[in-house]
Amino acid sequence: MNDQPLAAAPGKEPDEGLHWLALRLVPGLGNRLAKRLVDTLGSATEVFRASPTELESLGVPSHVIRSFSTGTFFEGAIQEIEQARQQGIRFLTIREADYPPRLREIFDPPLVLYVRGEMALLRAHAVAIVGTRRATPYGRAMAERLAGDLASRGLAIVSGLARGVDSAAHRATLDAGGKTVAVLGSGADVIYPSENKKLFERILEQGAIVSEFPLGSFPAPQNFPIRNRIISGLSLGVVVVEAAQHSGALITARLAMEQNREVFAIPGSLTNRFSWGPHILIKQGAKLIQDWQDVVEELPTEVRQQLLVSSDATKPHEEASLFAESLTEQERAIYNLLKVEEAMHVDEILDALPQLSSSEILVSLLELEFKNLVRQLAGKNFLKTF
Repeated sequence: MNDQPLAAAPGKEPDEGLHWLALRLVPGLGNRLAKRLVDTLGSATEVFRASPTELESLGVPSHVIRSFSTGTFFEGAIQEIEQARQQGIRFLTIREADYPPRLREIFDPPLVLYVRGEMALLRAHAVAIVGTRRATPYGRAMAERLAGDLASRGLAIVSGLARGVDSAAHRATLDAGGKTVAVLGSGADVIYPSENKKLFERILEQGAIVSEFPLGSFPAPQNFPIRNRIISGLSLGVVVVEAAQHSGALITARLAMEQNREVFAIPGSLTNRFSWGPHILIKQGAKLIQDWQDVVEELPTEVRQQLLVSSDATKPHEEASLFAESLTEQERAIYNLLKVEEAMHVDEILDALPQLSSSEILVSLLELEFKNLVRQLAGKNFLKTF
């Protein structure tokens, strides 16, 4: 066997980004094997400098080694770079600092992401909202309500730009002035479904479009289960609104569980087959949710604190004054006592505010709940919300 390097990029100076793209295009080379080769040899460039014997010793199958020897994938990589430049698409490799940290943690992270729009959004605190393409009016309404409420409180909303629940979540987020990420099962330059062209353009202006598939890739059915791990991987948790018993949304939920993400489900009518998916998830331990607070209270403490700070920072001074005036003296004392990161039992509140009677505290807690400023948890524990 010839032990000379099998392929090299054209030009005098090797371009690591070009080698990453070329690596992505080598037939038969999967994500995990490619990442292992880069980790072992140090860079994508060094993978192409390796000899057949070295590659064979690292477990690369013979047919893949033969693919390396052609070198034709560099032509495709150069074409990708030129097309991307013309369309304002950026490549993001797994080794770059801007690569989403949560996505890097999953079992099988994409080696290369194609990104259009706001790159920094991939590192934002985000929740995914997914569901059936054939959503009922109830399903669309719930997706819109939840997406709008979460987005207005500083969370980015991730979904898949599909018909039904996905589109409803994207639109509601944009209408609320929030940020949204659409993860495609096609190339980042392919709009699918075609009727979402205007939505696609709105997301480019107010969010980000992401794909791991080469430019021009057709939305083949097998692509969508693959892209679902990115939807869950970018997110702190996944909300399933409506989904059939065997559906892509349930695949996303299963992946979220494997990635140690939170899984939420919105219950529906027992006579609606699209309620079966969420109900199955609830039986398996997913949290049943009714509103945005049910989602936020399950997020990590540091995330909830950051969201509260950013939410307060965006409030005008006049709004803050009106907020203060809307509370009675007793309500303000209780609200200031409660924490966003740790629930307090009613007995602790009573001990901390001896100047108030138990009836005054209970009535004030109820009023604060009506104003969506306090959330009651099981066992008479209370938590400050937004």
